[in-house]
Amino acid sequence: MAGLAPEGARSGTLCIALRTLLTTTGKTPSIRVEDIMRCFSEAHEAGFWLDIEAPDDADYQLLEHTFKFHPLTIEDIRHQDQRPKVDEYADYNFTVIFVAVWENDDIALREHHLFVGPHYLITVHHEPSTQLKDLQERIHKSPELTHGKPAFLTYLAIDALVDATFPVLDNLDEEVDKLEDEITEKATQESLSRIYHLKHAVSQLRRFLGTQRDVFQSLITHGIHLQQQDMTLYYRDVYDHIVRQYETADSLRDLLTSAMDVYLSTVSNRLNQTTKALTVIASLFLPLSFLTGFYGMNFAYLVGVLETPTNAFVVGLVTMLVAIGIQLYLFRRRGWI
Repeated sequence: MAGLAPEGARSGTLCIALRTLLTTTGKTPSIRVEDIMRCFSEAHEAGFWLDIEAPDDADYQLLEHTFKFHPLTIEDIRHQDQRPKVDEYADYNFTVIFVAVWENDDIALREHHLFVGPHYLITVHHEPSTQLKDLQERIHKSPELTHGKPAFLTYLAIDALVDATFPVLDNLDEEVDKLEDEITEKATQESLSRIYHLKHAVSQLRRFLGTQRDVFQSLITHGIHLQQQDMTLYYRDVYDHIVRQYETADSLRDLLTSAMDVYLSTVSNRLNQTTKALTVIASLFLPLSFLTGFYGMNFAYLVGVLETPTNAFVVGLVTMLVAIGIQLYLFRRRGWI
């Protein structure tokens, strides 16, 4: 479907830079610099989408010197750790979108950078993006999806990136339900650590979703700079998806807080049960200790009453058993045992 060719590896990693070039008509030309320049010069006739994965120095040179993108945008791509945003330049927009992925039973946030021009879209990302690969397959098989408009192609890419968060939220919901069941059965320290970790991850995801929500709220008022204004209706749909995701993340954070409360309640109840059992045992030995001390005193009266060792043993044992029986009766009547 897409022309993939190694353009060199980034230093210190095993990632190989991959370029994919796709026109709005569904054709996939070569990804040589000459072909990219040709598509760029003819973009007003047939818009194109250039996707760059794991960019290297050659890709940065292409973006800065061939497409004439601002050095600040190149720096943002190199150093990552940005926030969701849309920066407007004279000839293009620079957009940063975060995608949540479920990886090794945990949430990972992937940063995607988009250069949106009047007749083209350029996406740059350091990690593989299955969402963009799937969209490229769809457009290659059904070119009519783009309606022949670069603006609609941009919407499809943004919509695919935003919708990728829904499966992550579903996995999180299942994980929280599983945690609650585990805590109810047996509260362990591992469960508490998992709750803390997921709560931190959900809070971070919620923070990024809140920022992306604000970004798309501005897009639905005037659309993406330099592209068709009639796309605002489509971006309103993307905005609705982000609002749903934000609300879901909010509810998941509340569920994790409730799970922590359940954990603390379970541990407290287990401690109460243990304390009650130990208290009952200590209470049973309290009269026994008193009787043992009492019969062990060498008063003349006691020595006279309990004339033989056998009588002393029987009387002491019977007294202790009666005391234990009375205690057990009272404990059971009060519901302690």
